[in-house]
Amino acid sequence: MKLKSLILGSVAAAGLSTAGYAADLGVLTSLDVCDSLGISGLTLSSSDNCLQITGGVSYEFGIGQFRDEGIVASTIDSRKVAVGRTSGEDWDSRVISWVKFVGTAASDFGPASATIKLKSDARQRHHGAASGTTSTWDGDKDGRFFADEAFVQVGDTTTIMAGKKGSIANLGDDAPFNYLGLFNSASIDGAGVGLDGDSDLLGGHVIQVVSEVADGVKVGVGLEALQREAKNFGATGPGTLVGVVEYAGEGITAHLTAAAFEILNNKVDSWMLHAGVTGQFDAFKVRAAASYFNKSLIGGEVRGGAKPYNGANVLNALVSVEGKFDLFTLAASAEVQNVTNRPAGAADFTDYGLGASAGFAVTEGVSINLGARYFHSGFLSEGSTQVSAQLVAALTETIKATAEIGGYFGDAIKNNAAFKNDSIVYGTVGLAWAPGGGFTSSLEGTVNSEDAYKVTFKAAKNFQ
Repeated sequence: MKLKSLILGSVAAAGLSTAGYAADLGVLTSLDVCDSLGISGLTLSSSDNCLQITGGVSYEFGIGQFRDEGIVASTIDSRKVAVGRTSGEDWDSRVISWVKFVGTAASDFGPASATIKLKSDARQRHHGAASGTTSTWDGDKDGRFFADEAFVQVGDTTTIMAGKKGSIANLGDDAPFNYLGLFNSASIDGAGVGLDGDSDLLGGHVIQVVSEVADGVKVGVGLEALQREAKNFGATGPGTLVGVVEYAGEGITAHLTAAAFEILNNKVDSWMLHAGVTGQFDAFKVRAAASYFNKSLIGGEVRGGAKPYNGANVLNALVSVEGKFDLFTLAASAEVQNVTNRPAGAADFTDYGLGASAGFAVTEGVSINLGARYFHSGFLSEGSTQVSAQLVAALTETIKATAEIGGYFGDAIKNNAAFKNDSIVYGTVGLAWAPGGGFTSSLEGTVNSEDAYKVTFKAAKNFQ
């Protein structure tokens, strides 16, 4: 069956909502549940052969006098801690769109499926007075749709997967609970102690097996990143061996993930461990997580272009606790990063950070969040602090307003020539609209004391 014919048939059946059209097409019999598989989707030819189609589009546009990302706290990837610098952009437009097809049928070993996810990620940015140029950045193949996922899988309690997909590595249970998060945690993988989410060391071309060995316990092993080419990544080659053990049940989730890199280069100089556990105890939630990267393949970047983590042994750990009560929520977190065995005899160093927040329900639909976080860079022997106050108000059932004021203070700003001031004060206001049907949109404006401002519009809709 050709994919084009299948898609056209699906659209016709869903749009006209009549069994007669599906029968005329000779492809679809009903829009129903695949009885033997318990899967909601378009039924193909029989009750145990099912096609699911999902997708979505998101758009973001920003305009103003932006600033490139500046180094506020010298973390493992400080480019992600953005406040303001001296060169800017006038506008930034980005569209991400995707459609995913999952065809599932019964087999003697359990459900057998093929997944194809097509994605496009196109972005165009106009740089401001610094360059006066327009640049186009596309996620892959000049903004055209590409195969973001393409894999087969079979099994029930034991599942075998092969193709192009995400990793089986569990890098969760490691995000801090406090309102602002933690500086180093945010820079590593968005919020955690593991690999950067953009890393190509996991996932990609894979062969994986995952099995439920007991109630709430899963184990998995995978050969991943088989598509990597050493010539494009310096001395880093293809092949990552991943193993994972997970538990979920009775208010506790926990995991241990191990990964050995470059196994197809027959050297395995670098490996990583990641562990996390979260426990819910009545009104309190507790979390602890740690990762250890032996001979790190992620260099990081701090002021002056230094990459103090490349080739070193890097230990990251955090603890976080949250208490939810009738009218308020309290949270506190702490993190530490220890970097040892740096190449060429460079000195070891230790970073650490703290964070805390308090949330108050003023009235039904109106709340206030107060937060602060601190980071000390052992590499640069300097500290950074952020404080923030945020108001969140539900104006209607579908419209929410937010307002935030805060500031960044400390040596990391005073010692950075990219900033004009010894401290940075910022303010943000925004509106979010969710009228239903999976549609969301928002409008946000922000300004800071570095003479930078930005207005951002977002809209998105997924279907499933």
